[in-house]
Amino acid sequence: MNNKLSVVIITFNEEKNIGRCLDSVKEIADEIIVLDSYSQDSTVEIAKTFGATVRQQPFKGYIETKNDALLLATNAYVLCLDGDEALSDELRLSIKNEKNHFSFSGYAMNRCTNYCGKFIRHGLWYPDRKLRLFDHHLAKWGGTNPHDKVEFLHASKSGYLKGDILHFSYNHLDEHPAQNNRFSSIAAKAKFEQGKRTNFFKLFINPLWAFINGYLLRLGFLDGFYGFVIAVNISHFTFMKHYKLYALQKGYEH
Repeated sequence: MNNKLSVVIITFNEEKNIGRCLDSVKEIADEIIVLDSYSQDSTVEIAKTFGATVRQQPFKGYIETKNDALLLATNAYVLCLDGDEALSDELRLSIKNEKNHFSFSGYAMNRCTNYCGKFIRHGLWYPDRKLRLFDHHLAKWGGTNPHDKVEFLHASKSGYLKGDILHFSYNHLDEHPAQNNRFSSIAAKAKFEQGKRTNFFKLFINPLWAFINGYLLRLGFLDGFYGFVIAVNISHFTFMKHYKLYALQKGYEH
């Protein structure tokens, strides 16, 4: 039996990436849904050339927008991707084979990030396991923005698929600090609204631990120069997240 699969993607200004993403799923997708947040480039036009069903709405947040996208899928099983992601050949084959007999409620897979042209295989960014294929009647997107994750509504068994989601994140080094600034603001606001708090101890210790863990314990140094740059940026993001949360606690401007 060959089960049907919906591929669900949220986008905003992904004209450089969306073609690669859609090309990687066209063999396994019975339906492609793109929920676009009013892109100002050719994302929508490119998606339509692949036969995708495109809907548009204002961006509500990563979790909220991804849950809205799930509602557009007409098949039970969905594969959720971002516009800057694509499937490796091995992962595409794994999914194709699993479509014959979905035996789990959801499936996790590794994600491998391409950083300025180099795939990162160590540190905190790999294997970066993500649950992205699941029965959307049994799960929804949760977590804390911008770090969303799939959460099952009831106890469910998950499987694992060989292969990688290829994540084409940063093309230039100067993009990473800018992303840190944006994501740390989102994360600090979300944590503050959840009632979470920080302190001076965490402002110092958490960024230090993030660097040591990623660069030394998780062997980030094996990725060379970019491994070091990534470890520093993760530490920087951790610091910014905590100092912005601290500023919100104290009513400071940041």
